[in-house]
Amino acid sequence: MKAIIVGFVVTLMTFVGAMAYAKNKGQPVSHKDIYQEAYVYGFPMVMNYGIMYAYFVDRNSGQFKAPFNQLYNEARVFTPKDTAIITPNSDTPYSFVGMDLRAEPLVLTVPKVEKSRYYVIQLIDMYTCNYGYIGSRSTGSDAGSYMIAGPNWKGTTPPGIKKVIHCETQFSLAGYRTQLFGPDDMPNVVKVQSGYKVQTLSQYLKKDPPKAAPAIDFPPFKPDDMKANLPKFLNFVLQFCPPVKEETALRARFATVGIEANKPFDLDKLSDSDRADEALAVKEGYESIAKRRDDIGKNINGWLVGSILGDRAFFNGNWVMRAAGALAGIYGNSAVEAVYPLAKNDANGQPLDGSKHNYKLTFAPGQFPPVNAFWSVTMYDGKTQLLIENPINRYLINSPMMPGMKKDKDGSLTIYIQKDAPEADKMSNWLPAPNGPIYLVMRLYWPKEKAPSILPPGSGTWQPPAIEVSK
Repeated sequence: MKAIIVGFVVTLMTFVGAMAYAKNKGQPVSHKDIYQEAYVYGFPMVMNYGIMYAYFVDRNSGQFKAPFNQLYNEARVFTPKDTAIITPNSDTPYSFVGMDLRAEPLVLTVPKVEKSRYYVIQLIDMYTCNYGYIGSRSTGSDAGSYMIAGPNWKGTTPPGIKKVIHCETQFSLAGYRTQLFGPDDMPNVVKVQSGYKVQTLSQYLKKDPPKAAPAIDFPPFKPDDMKANLPKFLNFVLQFCPPVKEETALRARFATVGIEANKPFDLDKLSDSDRADEALAVKEGYESIAKRRDDIGKNINGWLVGSILGDRAFFNGNWVMRAAGALAGIYGNSAVEAVYPLAKNDANGQPLDGSKHNYKLTFAPGQFPPVNAFWSVTMYDGKTQLLIENPINRYLINSPMMPGMKKDKDGSLTIYIQKDAPEADKMSNWLPAPNGPIYLVMRLYWPKEKAPSILPPGSGTWQPPAIEVSK
């Protein structure tokens, strides 16, 4: 009898949630609308799962890093061979930890890092929210230990822990970026990385571990699963995302079309009309995400300057913005940590295309990006948003490279953006472009808050210079 009553209550809550939404919002009320809402909501979460599966589960993925709860350090920067993440940073060697927080918290320990070397540990949950930071800007350059606790942990701060950072989901990603000053500096980066440590709380306290969390049968993931199979993977991911108060009605609404934590979802078992609705929802949902990505913020000299990455409060239920942030560059930082002007068009609004034009980008004297750490301009293939192969293996130009670059007579710096090598006296300033569409990303790490500043994104006093066709 108890099970029957519980089942009835759950069904009633699902029905009430859907009806309340229809009454208060006016939409969505059809299955197609709910599928589309779920697709947009789940898009970054399933994209995140695909990356975590490649990095921490599938040892044959070609992108595998390490099992969960083990630190993996990259003693290199990313290249075109790294394809799991779109628009990857190639400025800083990465370190990664896929965190399984079900059984107990993890403790991340960092060494003392020289103040001149920027580093950051970005904490990302399964929603792709940036829920916490450790590093130069947020916690300083001194050594320390920080505890990452999952949604089920309750307790007091253990001795020696500087801060407890709470995660809403049972799995999480910690992405480390350690500044590299140049190729000869890699041994120094490796030294810093060797000081990073990851332990379970029981290991940190030198106590017996708690009972292990149940083993998980992770479903294999392929890029095509972002389309037809997204509901199936979203149902899998949702079981590790305990509902928060703000999403109670949302989850109830999704359940009316079979999208529910740890429930099977088989497209082949849908009715013909539901299958057609789901396919149309995917198409229109993706179009809405792509449209929002291409309208991130204010168009300044051909650059889109804005911010669509942050924590739960930042998104405030705007799922299209959250998905667009993932599509533009999943795992990007919140604006206070880094701002990412994006460019697909030149200053005249024409699409950037290395097969048609050569371009130049000139920073006037005293008008370099205002940062406390460093800045860069990175080249990507406009179709894939991945780094491109080129004869000099140069994927970006950043501020640490400036001493080896040639400045103009007035002290300005011109970057030459083209597929073919320029004249010899311009080679130091060449950013190789693809033989086709171009996608440029500028990165301003730890942007200055006082004028001149790019903050707040889109209305700051500093503006990126125009990308011009080179005569």
